[in-house]
Amino acid sequence: MDAAFTAEQDEIRRTLRELLAKHGGPREVRAAVGTPEGHDPALWHRLARELGLPGLALGEEYGGVGCTATELALACEETGRALLPSPLLATAVLAAPLITTLGTPGQRARLLPRIADGTLTAALAVPGGSMATALGLTADNRAAAWAGGGRAGGVQARRDPEGGGWRLYGEADRVLDGHSAGLLLVAAHTGGYPRSRTLLFLVSAEAPARAPVPAEAPAPVPVPAEVSAPVDGLTRTRLTSMDETRPLARVELRDTPAELLGTDDAVDGTDVCGALADTGCTAAAVLAAEAVGAAAGALERTVAYVKEREQFGRAIGSFQAVKHRLADLYVRVEAARSAAYHAARDPAAGPLALAQALEAARIVAGEAVQLHGGIGFTWEHEAHLYVKRAAADELLFGPVHRLRDHAAGRAGLFGDVTSRSLAYGTSATGAAREASATGAACGAAV
Repeated sequence: MDAAFTAEQDEIRRTLRELLAKHGGPREVRAAVGTPEGHDPALWHRLARELGLPGLALGEEYGGVGCTATELALACEETGRALLPSPLLATAVLAAPLITTLGTPGQRARLLPRIADGTLTAALAVPGGSMATALGLTADNRAAAWAGGGRAGGVQARRDPEGGGWRLYGEADRVLDGHSAGLLLVAAHTGGYPRSRTLLFLVSAEAPARAPVPAEAPAPVPVPAEVSAPVDGLTRTRLTSMDETRPLARVELRDTPAELLGTDDAVDGTDVCGALADTGCTAAAVLAAEAVGAAAGALERTVAYVKEREQFGRAIGSFQAVKHRLADLYVRVEAARSAAYHAARDPAAGPLALAQALEAARIVAGEAVQLHGGIGFTWEHEAHLYVKRAAADELLFGPVHRLRDHAAGRAGLFGDVTSRSLAYGTSATGAAREASATGAACGAAV
């Protein structure tokens, strides 16, 4: 296999890096997260119009560029390097593939062209804040009760006796870009227990924002606490999150009208969990590339700093101890980059690549703070932005040891899951021992 990138792929990366160098610096990032959308709408539309970023992996019949996940991963590596706040991940990586896979021809024709040109953003809303489980990254999404189990909790769906559509009732937390997305893909139960099935529903949420109301907790930037939509019974609340460049929201549905993603046959025959797992593998590969970009950005800023900062009459980068630490970080970043590029071509390797990339981002960001010295600990310095991104991504799509544990279990590296559970016990302590052992073994294998 030829692992070299094509001229077109290199051009995508070069053009995006140059554009973000001019319009995506630390000052612009801080200004963008303080907007009601949580990102810079002007820059987003420019990325869509000039580079076709949201439609990069969509087919040309829907107005997309017709590229593959590899090109999308390269683009996200550059957005990760700049820590760019944008709806690219939620829209192009999570929502668009699900619409392509499960949607009817009419739904695809109506929604995908608007996603490709950047006029429509979308978000995947899963109950319980269990994004990693719903995507099959840290557990089997068929067996885990991530959507409420059909008994209570989660989001429940029932047919509208009057309009012939569907009505949703429930709540979803930690929805990525859920406060500003024009379209929500909501995972909900239907059929009742014990014949409950998890399906995806479309909820249109496009509307001008209502006047802000006071937030539940003080936020570091002025953001609207609540955005209302014309849909009856829909409330979206922007949450105060650790990483301001990853806006999260709570979506509350109270008898909200919705449209089933797919045909009525989907109620009995569509494999929604399988589609979510396939999307999760590709998303993990793209997320791995983005995390590598963030780690590389933190390392580049650190190298530039140690060349300028002087101590005892010489640059601190000239000290052997600093050189060794930077060399270790460089090797870690390059190893994670190789894994991410492999996963972009083979999405089945996405979860393991994501684990390695998240670990690299966390370690590099922490070392960046240390090597910057006292200034690196201040909130005003951009080093802490990389620390928050690494920590928030691991909370949302990890943790690392669970990613490796599930990947190892699927590969059969540790035998039967039941026998492992009996060996470790069913207590919380046993679960912790299991996670520690499997995570360490997988880390050694990687």
